[in-house]
Amino acid sequence: MKSVPVDVLRSIPVCSRLSDADLAKLAQNATTRLYTRGQTIFEEGSDADCFIAVVRGRVKVFRGLGTGREMILAILGPGDPVGVVAVFREIPYPAAATALEDTICLQLARSELWDLLAEPSFVRGMLAGMSARMMELTGRLTSLSGVRVEDRLARLLCKLAAETGVARDEGTLIPVRLSRRELADLTGTTIETCIRIMSRWQKSGAIETRDDGFWLPGDSELLREDRQRG
Repeated sequence: MKSVPVDVLRSIPVCSRLSDADLAKLAQNATTRLYTRGQTIFEEGSDADCFIAVVRGRVKVFRGLGTGREMILAILGPGDPVGVVAVFREIPYPAAATALEDTICLQLARSELWDLLAEPSFVRGMLAGMSARMMELTGRLTSLSGVRVEDRLARLLCKLAAETGVARDEGTLIPVRLSRRELADLTGTTIETCIRIMSRWQKSGAIETRDDGFWLPGDSELLREDRQRG
């Protein structure tokens, strides 16, 4: 689909600081593509020949461990660029990416991106957007430093609830299916610790693991503590 709406581009942090004129140029060259749940967006080691950003949905970025297992590096959502460092450095993707659910991604061929970057105003806008994004990510890392594993896991689940949750009268459904291994990778802990914490929360009724994701009751201690953290 050609001519991506400008408001879609403006929602992507690395593009949010571009001028209206540069956004219009980008909109004319970018396309969007739908990836169904589980579909590969790019493979580890493939050529990073396209700038990609999530418009709607969720993307899992991971590396294979050679034993049939994988290590999740990130779960990305609307507005997040995917593999952008590899694109700018012109190196193969160091990890793979798949759609966790039906996902729409914005795509721009690297050659077309280079043409746009010939414009000084476009360069300034992209740098400003990327700097703001880096500051945001640095703030996230700082907020997690020295935090207990249990708190890291709770914050991850509450973040997913805030960004993807489907609110119902009796609670919130997080429609993102993640294994205990994936939760452990995302919070920097062992699978044994993750299993122990999740089991305790399930016994207390704070969370329920379902086939379609996670269920947080309205009176869940996780949500209550998250509100107290502000």
